[in-house]
Amino acid sequence: MIVSAEAVEEVKSAGAPDALDDRLIGQLVDRAKVDGIKLTGQGGLLQQLTKRILESALEGEITDHLGHEKHEKAADGNTRNGTRAKTVVTEVGPVEIEVPRDRAGSFEPQIVKKRQRRLSGVDEMVLSLSARGLTHGEISAHLAEVYGAEVSKATVSTITDKVIDGMHEWQNRPLDSVYPVLFIDCVYVKLRGGQVANRPVYVVLAVTVEGTREILGLWAGDGGEGAKYWLQVLTEIKNRGVDDVCMVVCDGLKGLPDAIGAVWPQAITQTCVVHLLRASFRYAARQDWDKISKALRPVYTAPTQDVAEERFLEFCETWGKKYPAIVRLWENAWAEFVPFLQFDAEIRRVVCTTNAIESVNARIRKAVRSRGHFPNEQAAIKCVYMAIMSLDPTGQGRKRWSQRWKAALNAFEITFDGRLSAARR
Repeated sequence: MIVSAEAVEEVKSAGAPDALDDRLIGQLVDRAKVDGIKLTGQGGLLQQLTKRILESALEGEITDHLGHEKHEKAADGNTRNGTRAKTVVTEVGPVEIEVPRDRAGSFEPQIVKKRQRRLSGVDEMVLSLSARGLTHGEISAHLAEVYGAEVSKATVSTITDKVIDGMHEWQNRPLDSVYPVLFIDCVYVKLRGGQVANRPVYVVLAVTVEGTREILGLWAGDGGEGAKYWLQVLTEIKNRGVDDVCMVVCDGLKGLPDAIGAVWPQAITQTCVVHLLRASFRYAARQDWDKISKALRPVYTAPTQDVAEERFLEFCETWGKKYPAIVRLWENAWAEFVPFLQFDAEIRRVVCTTNAIESVNARIRKAVRSRGHFPNEQAAIKCVYMAIMSLDPTGQGRKRWSQRWKAALNAFEITFDGRLSAARR
């Protein structure tokens, strides 16, 4: 592809700072159309431009390394020694380039390093696709179909393994001293170890004193979800610097309030209302679900705890004989259900359910379902980690979250008597 010097001079004289780029690009595209060259795909214009740019950059690197231009005499005797062909996978497909060499063999290119077969953009693309739930085979097929790039499943796995070091660093990072609210929950993944079995992955999402959300870590447990393992998780979080938590919102797992109290004695444990309702429906016939939901609504929307107790007694009189298990469920969870009733509407709205963490769990489940099952624990945690790291690529979700929590945090500041200010010091 050749652009005439006259055309360049003509554009320069136009005086517009970006006219040169526009004119040259237009010439390139027009010339490609005349010559029947595609813009994309194998042998397309973008591939040719990528080849020229990479080779030009490599030529500049070896000139800097040798300290002289082509055909100039070398002071130390080290000169150019031809080139070697190399194919690299780029975002526009595979590109064959000529890499310059020197006689001393001391040239170490940086733009395309020795033994490097992919540009960084390809690695970023693979990580992005993996985070969105595509399997290694699907990623390999996608790159072959769209970009004509042959990237094996083993190579995809190698690329995604690069996140492991960052994941370990993230998992052990120091945390804030105080959090207004922690939302805790777990999702299940399938691991094969002789036979495929469900394993819980424990997730803790915190709301910071600035109103942003922060996932504190991921932990893979054994068997089913248990309060004993939650005690280990919460103790690790405390050891990473969390001295105080105002409220912990959970799903009502037996023994969990005791585990929370053992780690943060001042923390209030709040059972998720939605989980209580779902658990209630398990004991009721399908045709009664709507009636039970309407009967329980006055309980969890009551203005005070006393009023909630009155509404619950009315519910027991109506449904206690038919569904005594529902009554017992609410009685057993009552101590962890009522705390949010003592707060104003702003706090109630954001802490009565674990909805804040459910959106995170939905993204995790989407990524996990597409994989089916995992060969080991590390592969499962890696998949979950990449899924949560891609939750808010634009940062708009962070802004919306912060705005939604402003009123609640003001109420927290008053209700918890300045405990949040310790995190701001």
